[in-house]
Amino acid sequence: MLDSATRSKIVDELFDVYETRRPLRRLTGTYPGLTIEDSYLVQEEFVRRKVDAGAKVKGYKVGLTSKPMQEMAGSSEPDFSAMTDDMFLPEATPIDASRFFRPMIEIEIAFVMKHALKGPGILPVDVIRATDFVVPAIEIVDFRVMPGPGFGIIDTVADLAACGAVVLGANPRRLDTIDVRRVHGELNLNGKMEVEGDSSAVLGNPVTSVAWLANKLGQFGVVFEPGQVVLTGSFVRAIPVKAGDDVLCRFDQGLGDLSVSFT
Repeated sequence: MLDSATRSKIVDELFDVYETRRPLRRLTGTYPGLTIEDSYLVQEEFVRRKVDAGAKVKGYKVGLTSKPMQEMAGSSEPDFSAMTDDMFLPEATPIDASRFFRPMIEIEIAFVMKHALKGPGILPVDVIRATDFVVPAIEIVDFRVMPGPGFGIIDTVADLAACGAVVLGANPRRLDTIDVRRVHGELNLNGKMEVEGDSSAVLGNPVTSVAWLANKLGQFGVVFEPGQVVLTGSFVRAIPVKAGDDVLCRFDQGLGDLSVSFT
């Protein structure tokens, strides 16, 4: 593991990315001793500094929720990151593509918590009891660290698990009104359907994703608070987007459509 001063230096460099608009070189290349534990500590300090500057933790994301994605990233389990309120964007407002580096779109189901949830020992039934409702969601994946040979989960975890922004749909559904394991979604780019999939691709059931994260965060004493949002993971491959693109995501079981445009 790296010493705390080196981890703080990486956090400084990540903050500088937002000012200089120049992405970092692959962290594992610059810091060969970097471990996954270091990366989560870097992420934790990055989020803490944002909170100290006035941001608020509004939720969490789970990534790498399928075996193929885990294998590509060199991981045996999902990854995660906190999400602050400045990362949540309204659906109706065009999004400035220049705020991102390499934006890609994923479609997901977001859980909004009704009750606090703290691991360890959380089971799927506990998640169901603690959930207020679910909504369709778009995650804008972004990379502030440049990919390259050897690029993997250690690089992305430090970079907020590659989360750039989130757009939530406005059509909430209670878990007892849908089969959340079998939600079908499709992603349309500029009027053409690019990819489609089912929510069962997310660890077999998005509820399992929330339980996994609650138990993982419980190891650090972190609690899901009422009102917080959990992005459970994408059930389609990510699609690159750029300025001028229009995205329409369609979900069945009454979750409805969700659209964003980039300028």
